[in-house]
Amino acid sequence: MAQQTRPEPLNLAQGSINSSASASLATAMESPAKDSQTPNSPDSYHTTHQKHQSDGENIKASPADLIVSDISFRPEKMTTAKASSLGYPTEDTLKADSLTFSGSSDDLEKGMAPVMVQEQLGANDIEKSDIEPAVRARGAHTADSSYSSSWKISVPPENPTKLPSKCDRRIWRGIRHNYFAVYQRLFAICFMANMIAFIVLLATNRDSKPWGPPRGDVATAAATNVLAAFLIRQENVINALYEICCATPWWFPLRIRRMVAKLYHFGGVHSGCAVSATAWFILFTALVTKDYASGDYNQPAVLTITYILVVLFLAICIFAIPKFRFVSHNVFEAVHRFAGWTAVGLFWVLILLVAKATSEMPGYDSLGMTVVKSPAFWLLAVITFFTILPWLRLRKVEAFPEILSSHAIRIHFKYMKIGPILGVRISDNPLKEWHAFASIPAADGQSFSLIVSDAGDWTKKQIAQPANAYWVRGIPITGVLRMAIVFRRIVLVTTGSGIGPVLSMLVSHPMPCRLLWSTPNPEKTYGENIMESVCKADPDAMIINTRASGRPDMVALTYHLYVQSNAEAVFCISNPSLTRKIVYGMESRGVPAYGPIWDS
Repeated sequence: MAQQTRPEPLNLAQGSINSSASASLATAMESPAKDSQTPNSPDSYHTTHQKHQSDGENIKASPADLIVSDISFRPEKMTTAKASSLGYPTEDTLKADSLTFSGSSDDLEKGMAPVMVQEQLGANDIEKSDIEPAVRARGAHTADSSYSSSWKISVPPENPTKLPSKCDRRIWRGIRHNYFAVYQRLFAICFMANMIAFIVLLATNRDSKPWGPPRGDVATAAATNVLAAFLIRQENVINALYEICCATPWWFPLRIRRMVAKLYHFGGVHSGCAVSATAWFILFTALVTKDYASGDYNQPAVLTITYILVVLFLAICIFAIPKFRFVSHNVFEAVHRFAGWTAVGLFWVLILLVAKATSEMPGYDSLGMTVVKSPAFWLLAVITFFTILPWLRLRKVEAFPEILSSHAIRIHFKYMKIGPILGVRISDNPLKEWHAFASIPAADGQSFSLIVSDAGDWTKKQIAQPANAYWVRGIPITGVLRMAIVFRRIVLVTTGSGIGPVLSMLVSHPMPCRLLWSTPNPEKTYGENIMESVCKADPDAMIINTRASGRPDMVALTYHLYVQSNAEAVFCISNPSLTRKIVYGMESRGVPAYGPIWDS
């Protein structure tokens, strides 16, 4: 039986390597504690995972000569796949081929690329990943032999840029960033403007008979605020506001651009107008109750519907309070939807009953003219139209699930073209709950996908039991990251499945971006396609595997990248707690920072 031949193990001191390379590598082998890399250089905290595939041609030069011919070669960049393609034995190929090795254990150890080589050189950034390496059989080829991709798994730098001290005193910082943020300011402006009008109207009609302001004016004020609360949440209005604000040119002062980028706090207008509408309707109920008690307005049906509407208004406001909203989001969504629909229907009944009672009084117009002349009628017509509009676009579309891991799934859709940084709502039960996800446009421009990770009962069900169709409604809505376009350079910070909306931004951004992504086992959880897309969008992305290096100081790393890239702003897409922490950590140091809030 002929003896099977095999290449010699990697020997960094063999004669085929030129003398200078041999001496330098031998020195490095003998002095593992010495590292010529600077602490803050990218190579000092990146472990590069590269995959190469051989085209199968016969190479006459020796493997050692090939290494020397690559000027940029560094032993710490050697991967198992590359060592195998160059002809060196590795742990995987030894197992795959079931070959016996007669060399010494030292020679065998030198052939264990890349981890053994890195350990011998004293590299301090080795990724101890729990992902099993892929083993490629010798002689195996792919259809595209020129294919090559790479991504970087990072370890936080040992000496990141030092965080500066926070601005202002602690009490003022807390008030400014927590209790008087843009959302709270918008709420205060809307509510205080209404309360000023409320007080003025009462004061100017204190001597009127019957007492109080005209009932029609109060009803109009309530309906106007309801319409404002509806419109600021309407999909077309939101997209139009983003288009207007994103037109802000780069030559505008940074102070103006950082204010414009806070557009996503528009929820403060929604809640401010909703609470104001409730206050106005409580006043309307009090006036109707007074008139009924005094015998001036004998309409028990109007009084009954009015009290039901007050209860519905209060229920909507109470369940929208963050404390109750976070305890049970499904309850909040059900109350908001069904109580809102019921309120709109009862408003129509109320307007018709009041108009009928008014038309029956001497000297008043007919029922039809009374209704048409009522401002509340036209306001309610607009409210009804925008309430129904998204549901006119309700449809069930085909889905193509791609299971990434037990923690995440990527769902592909082909029913429409979609641009980047847009959110799509999907549901498996349209009357129960809806979930919004950022879209990732496909390279062909004809389809898009969503990344869903395990974050609750519904998402866990989608991963365990992927569906082949979902309900969608309305149109895609522009997201927070759209405002990044008003800055020249930005830093994107994300964790876990937040890579979905961030990747949507990366594939279309017109400005330089740096990415910081912290997540457990990124390749194992999200797959090679996502990793390659991230690397293609930002080759220098800092991807941290928290299973290997632990949870890093995200505020410190964010500031490090902000200074290193000379960025103008930071955008964070993560869980609410970390998003607040990073945004506060940056803004309290004078760095413009943005991230979704609980009502954005």
